[in-house]
Formats: sequence, C-alpha cells, structure tokens
Amino acid sequence: MQRTTHRSHLLARPVVVALAAAVALTVTSCAKSEDDASDSKKSPAAAADAEQKVVTPKPGSETCTIDAYGGEKIDLKDATVGFSQSEKEANPFRIAETQSIKDEAAKRGVELLTANAQSQFSKQISDVQTLLAKGVDLLVIAPLNSDGWDPVLQAAAAKKVPIVTIDRKINATPCKDYVSFIASDFVEQGRRAADQMIEATGGKGEVAILLGSAGNNVTTERTKGFKERVAEKAPDLKVVFEQTGDFTREKGQQVTEQLIQSNPGIKGIYAENDEMGLGAVAALKGAGKKAGDVEIITVDGTRNAVQGVVDGWISGVIESNPRFGPLAFQTLDDFTQGKEVPQDIVIQDSAYDAGNAEQDLGKAY
Repeated sequence: MQRTTHRSHLLARPVVVALAAAVALTVTSCAKSEDDASDSKKSPAAAADAEQKVVTPKPGSETCTIDAYGGEKIDLKDATVGFSQSEKEANPFRIAETQSIKDEAAKRGVELLTANAQSQFSKQISDVQTLLAKGVDLLVIAPLNSDGWDPVLQAAAAKKVPIVTIDRKINATPCKDYVSFIASDFVEQGRRAADQMIEATGGKGEVAILLGSAGNNVTTERTKGFKERVAEKAPDLKVVFEQTGDFTREKGQQVTEQLIQSNPGIKGIYAENDEMGLGAVAALKGAGKKAGDVEIITVDGTRNAVQGVVDGWISGVIESNPRFGPLAFQTLDDFTQGKEVPQDIVIQDSAYDAGNAEQDLGKAY
C-alpha cells in the first residue's frame, strides 16, 4: 500500500527516536489470553491515572534537534508513520502498546501503517524495510533485539527517515543514528523488585530468576538491578537458579515446574515480566502449593498479575507502562517542528503490593 500524503524531506541523516520503555501507567508484555482484561473497561479517571509520566530530565541531559541532522521541518499531520511491533500479541503488554500507538495516531489524524514481526527478528527487519518501501516518513519501532539493526539504519538513512524505538533499545549512537530513546529505567525496576523480594522473604533463603528473552537490554538490565540490590542489602538471599522463560506464560510455567523439582526449598521467584510470573503461579498450583508458599515478584502491571497480588499468589509487581502512543507522537511532533527533544526519555513507574493492589486494580492493563 503506497501512501498518498505529500512527503517532505526530513533529515539529511537517519534518526532513530528511541521511544522505548517502561512507563508509569500499568505494565507490560504480549498475546491475549482469554482471561485478559481490556483497557476499554477503565473509568476515565483510571485511564488518565494510567497514562505515562516522564521523569524530569536531569540538568545537562543531552538533547537532539532536527537541525543537528540538516533536516527540514514537517507537520506531523502531513506525514505517514510506520509502526513495527516485535512480538505476537499474546501478551497484554504488546496488546496495550500497539493499541496505544493506534489510538494516538487516530486522535491526531496521522496516517499509520503497522506490521507485526511475530517474535521473529528476521521478519522484523524485513517488516521495517517494507514500511520504508511503502514511503513512510517516520518510524516507531518496538525492537525484538537490541543488536542487528544495521540494515534498517542504512535503509532509513538512504530515505532520510527518522526511527523511533520504544520499550527496548537499539544499540546505536543517540542523535546520530537515532533521536531519542523512550523507556522505563529497567535497572531501577530490577532494584525495586529486589526490594520487594527482600521484604517478602526477610532477606534470607534461596531465590530463582525467570529471565526474559536473551539479546535485549530489558533482560540484561532487570537482572543487573536485581542482583546488585540483593548483594548490597541482603547477602543472605542467594540466587541459586536462573533460566529464561522468554517473557511467555507457557515457558514460565515449564521452567518453574523444573525449578520446584530441582530446588524444592526455593523461597522466592523473581519473574522479569508478569506473564512468566503467572506461569509460575500455575506451576505452583499444579504442584499442590498454597498461596504464599513461594514469594513471587514480577514486572509489568497487567491486570491478571495485580489480581494475583490481591489473591495472595504474587507478593508484588513493579510497573512497566506500555502506553507509549501519546509520548511517542509528542516526541515526533516536537522533533519534526525543530524543537529540542531529550535523547533519553525515562518513564516513571509505580508498584503494586498487598497494600494498594485492590484499590489500584483499575489502573492495570
């Protein structure tokens, strides 16, 4: 499908506006389960409460402008935006993320072309190249992996198309290969998850980590933050098991089934997203465990995980907000008008525990 909107020259060099990340809405990751709740059921107050909020940039933070690339200003309403989703939408985070992009494009009257890589990195590269061939003026990318993007960067450079990444980072140079990166502070998420685990376990015992997918900064940074905080504050809390659950509920359940066979005395499980944590709950139920027998801490803020806190199966959830649409399009709008935009845009994240989960359930996605 060839777009029909008039195209203006945007940049003399490629720009990757990294819009990634977590968020202070309510949290993360992929395809829809039959028990997943919809954002459409939120009250207006809850929906407003769930919108992403930006941490105030630190003094001296690096910024980027279109002039730095020798480009020309453009009205976002006259542009076509391409959105590349990385994972099949079997996870509430990806459902909410994609819907937020679509909703904001519709609200602003911006033509939007979308593609879904179905969790295949080679397909995502091909998807983005196809979007470029269709004539998009701007790109928003939710990357599956952080590395391997050179073919896309080169193709975007040839067409002078800025790229914006959300949620996960593309390993490239800011304000040279991309404009901005929008995301949560994933290291801080790991630290906060460790704080919840230390409180739940009393800072002693053996715990396991259900790792996210390899090859992206989210997994690396959430693991780093958790381990650093445990080592700092609770040296008697030992990480004795680490295995990837690929950010999926099914794999999280399978890995936890193996875990409780090999480590029957495990005291806690840190799942690096809600879907793996919910898989762990299913495994514990299947093994005849009771709520609270194993402390589970997760990251995202999906409705099902927050309900798990209410029900006592999950001890705490660190939020990672997927509703990137308004912030991503505002960043693009400012940038294409010639305004300064931060190279790193960090989202505030809240958290859920037994003290607030029930009253804040309406903010979850």
